[in-house]
Amino acid sequence: MRPARHGLAWGALGILAFSFTVPMTRIAVQGGLDPTLVGTGRAVVAAALAAVVLAVVRPPRPRGRQWLSVAVVAAGVVLGFPLLTSLALRTVEASHAAVVIALLPAVTAVLSCLRTGERPRSRFWWAAGIGAAAAVGFTVIQGGGLNGVGPADLLLLAAVVCCAAGYAEGGVLSRVLGSWQTISWALVVAAPFMALLSAQRLTHGWPHAEPQAWLAFAYLCVVSMFLGFLAWYRGLAIGPLVQVSQVQLAQPLLTLTWSALLLGESIGWATLGGGLVVLACTALAVRSR
Repeated sequence: MRPARHGLAWGALGILAFSFTVPMTRIAVQGGLDPTLVGTGRAVVAAALAAVVLAVVRPPRPRGRQWLSVAVVAAGVVLGFPLLTSLALRTVEASHAAVVIALLPAVTAVLSCLRTGERPRSRFWWAAGIGAAAAVGFTVIQGGGLNGVGPADLLLLAAVVCCAAGYAEGGVLSRVLGSWQTISWALVVAAPFMALLSAQRLTHGWPHAEPQAWLAFAYLCVVSMFLGFLAWYRGLAIGPLVQVSQVQLAQPLLTLTWSALLLGESIGWATLGGGLVVLACTALAVRSR
């Protein structure tokens, strides 16, 4: 029981760190920082921290095809999700994004099944499908119809798919490479490309942003992209894996809470109801698997 409590505690700490990511991104973008710089710059800072940890601990390096898996994790978790959500949060509220991103655990479970060849019961596929339909339906209703679904909604859905692919591949790779080592190597591998993108955005001059925007950016760099992953993957490594992974289901509700408290966003019944429906379907899908 003691290791189980430790695993759940570390997993809960990681999800608590992640739950601030969407509101902090919204604050950084609204405060004057370029969305591309927010999405790429935080990975550069996190990669520097990861490089220091790798240099001190000296874990085994990936070998052969493992580098390809590291590249998939880097493309999905380090590049795709931060960049796409930063671009989307220019025009949509954090609470709206939280409902769409609530699909992440279910999409991760689906891609994990496809990646590992698992054959879960039919209830899993029904729950995942209904959850996806609920998220899309919420987006359509919030947009006032199909014509109201804007580019930001498509960016959020793409971000979910990218992150889920990175999680699924990272879950397979972490079995042999190690959990925190996987995300650390992914950060380091993506660092040159992310640094190039960040430098390109800085060619027009240093951004003039509000102090709270820089504080939010610092949180994204140190906590969301690094410390949060260390806590989350440590919890998954201690386990039990199934129980710890379900802690992620609390993230959307926490994000809605922080969106109301930090950004003053009004959480209407449509947003709360949509989030609960997606969350319920996701919970059923994860438990069925």
